[in-house]
Amino acid sequence: MILCALIAPPAQAEVRILGSLGGQVGPFLDLFERVRDSGERVVIDGPCLSACTLVLSMVPNNRICVTRRAVLGFHAARSVDRRGRLYAEPEASELVLEAYPAPVRGWIRQRGGLTSRLLLLRGRELNAFYPACR
Repeated sequence: MILCALIAPPAQAEVRILGSLGGQVGPFLDLFERVRDSGERVVIDGPCLSACTLVLSMVPNNRICVTRRAVLGFHAARSVDRRGRLYAEPEASELVLEAYPAPVRGWIRQRGGLTSRLLLLRGRELNAFYPACR
């Protein structure tokens, strides 16, 4: 019995995204780098907006799945100046766009690219890129 326990593969660890509105890019890059290096699977099970979508750039596609509640939201990169005003970051937007997997990048470009408008990827369109979680 002990032998069976030793050779049985460990349970697959996972990170579940239940809802994220995004935020500053740095903490998301750090988190998703740790997830990538850990080998954990990512389950997107709710809104994953803005910087949260960087998971697509950091974690291999074969370790990402989506539920019926998953929604990915993309927009152009922006920063805040000293007076608290938002301004566009076109160079950063292009870098982010290029980092997404090619099918997602194509989907974004077909809809006009990354702009201030939030592009939402969900449902059947999302399942065309990422499998449903089992």
